[in-house]
Amino acid sequence: MPIEIKMPALSPTMEEGTLAKWLVKEGDTLKSGDIMAEIETDKATMEFEAVDEGVVARVLVAEGTDNVKVGTVIAILVEEGEDASAVDAPAAKAETPQPADTQFKGSPDPADPNAKGNEGDAAPRTETQAEDHGRPADAGPAKAGTANAAPAKGAGDRVKASPLARRLAEAKGLDLAAVSGSGPNGRIVKADVDNAKPGAKPATQAAAADAPVAAATPAPAAKPAAIPDIPHETAKLSNMRKTIARRLTESKQTVPHIYLTVDVRLDALMKLRGELNASLESRGVKLSVNDLLVKALAVSLMAVPKCNVMFTPDQLVTFKRADISVAVSTPSGLITPIVKEADTKSLSAISTEVKDLAARARDNKLKPEEFQGGTASISNMGMFGIKQFEAVINPPQGMILAIGAGEKRPYIVDGELGVATVMSATGSFDHRAIDGADGAELMKMFKELVERPLGMLA
Repeated sequence: MPIEIKMPALSPTMEEGTLAKWLVKEGDTLKSGDIMAEIETDKATMEFEAVDEGVVARVLVAEGTDNVKVGTVIAILVEEGEDASAVDAPAAKAETPQPADTQFKGSPDPADPNAKGNEGDAAPRTETQAEDHGRPADAGPAKAGTANAAPAKGAGDRVKASPLARRLAEAKGLDLAAVSGSGPNGRIVKADVDNAKPGAKPATQAAAADAPVAAATPAPAAKPAAIPDIPHETAKLSNMRKTIARRLTESKQTVPHIYLTVDVRLDALMKLRGELNASLESRGVKLSVNDLLVKALAVSLMAVPKCNVMFTPDQLVTFKRADISVAVSTPSGLITPIVKEADTKSLSAISTEVKDLAARARDNKLKPEEFQGGTASISNMGMFGIKQFEAVINPPQGMILAIGAGEKRPYIVDGELGVATVMSATGSFDHRAIDGADGAELMKMFKELVERPLGMLA
């Protein structure tokens, strides 16, 4: 009996992913635990293991296919000795979602002629989906006797057309319900759209010709920004880049940010770091300034629990430990692996963990639980010479700390003007959950811990 292999949910929030690479081919024999494919989620590329044993009869989704919905059948297995040729591939492919009609908000425009997808049947757009994408909904069930409608209809009275035909029809302003299909089972193909006359309307819409124009006219489709006539190159957006764009836009649009900045003297911290590194050298551990700042933020959050929070529409969640998300730049984009229980971990443990997480983040090898969650974030751009910046909150967290470069500045030392190594730290707070006074208390505590660092080790 054929076994359906479906697109897995590799994280609690995963809704779709990219089938980056097949590691098996049709005819291969699989055992439980064999690696079948590499799947790209919004944050990492992960290996997909086989659960069942059998022979790969059909591969239904080609490698490199984007926006494959969780639960989509991507391959068919049969038991050894079973006739693989008897598997009904077209029936299996009908379950494969079509990028042109199953996109959710924040995904790339399916009208892009370079977008990858299958040439199978497409699910009809509902009125709600049409509103989401600025395109009209697919025509509903046709009335009896409607001209040209029957050949292009399939199961469920929906227009049968290839994704390429749909894109061309949309570009020409054609309604596919008025186009007669010449493909298998009356399916509309590219040639049918090329031969169709623009402006044709289906009979089902003719009955509504007298309706008000405002009610009949669909919302205009969003047009991509025009690219200037300047030499350039383009790169397809990765799933990670799409997610970064969506989440940061949502954060700035929905989270009221308040920014608080303090100048912090680093001399005592740098001295302590040097002493600790000397004692840890035999263990192969070398602390960075950022390792100590992660610890300082975690201890500060426990001292000021009103800032170690998450806002939800009906409740305020206060966390009992400090899990710090550390911003790491990778070739694919920014990711924030988490140092869990940073408030109670030793500095050497934090340093070792941060290095390991950062290395695996750059190789897209993090597990979902290693970058999802966290109670607050820290982003350090001091190594680039950035003096001060304001970071965007990483929802649903309530705050993020932005660290600037340490530099020699005039500073009041023991009541007298002198020169000290000083950095600027800016906290971004969700003002729905954290009042300004509470945010100021956290920044004050952080400053005290950095300037008197033995306090965070006690």
